[in-house]
Amino acid sequence: MQIASLSAPGRGETDRLISLVAARLEAEGYRLTGIVKVQQEMPVDAHHCDMDVRVLPGVDTIRITQSLGQHSKGCRLNPEAITQAVAAVEATDQQEADLFVLNKFGPEEAEGRGFRMAIGAALEQGVPVLVGMSGGEANKAAFAEFAGEMAVAVPAEEEAILAWCRAAIAS
Repeated sequence: MQIASLSAPGRGETDRLISLVAARLEAEGYRLTGIVKVQQEMPVDAHHCDMDVRVLPGVDTIRITQSLGQHSKGCRLNPEAITQAVAAVEATDQQEADLFVLNKFGPEEAEGRGFRMAIGAALEQGVPVLVGMSGGEANKAAFAEFAGEMAVAVPAEEEAILAWCRAAIAS
């Protein structure tokens, strides 16, 4: 069982790296499952937390945030959309996958929900897992508790991430 995490400095950099690596691996013919953030230019009036994810290996996207109003400070994650994304990922055939990718081990996973079961299922089937880490210390601590000693931290550099993924898939 292999699981790697990465955390890049800078807003959105972890998402960008994971999406880029996933696209390169798919172009090389690897079969991926999980989700990646859709990288898109945000209009000037858009909220910086709007987030669409692409369910791998397909092209379907799901908006996992909700509009709470221009001045809202609350959590914008849409629980129904997260549930929909989790169900879509869990419906994919893990046995055919080379790698499971999750753009972020966030608050839902830290609380024992979200994609935690999908990560566990991939690992049980021998599929290596690549996970992005959000900046919160609570999420990092929850991930460390969840993954234990089997997790490795990969440098937040495209070639280092690709090298880990290719090596994990080959083993």
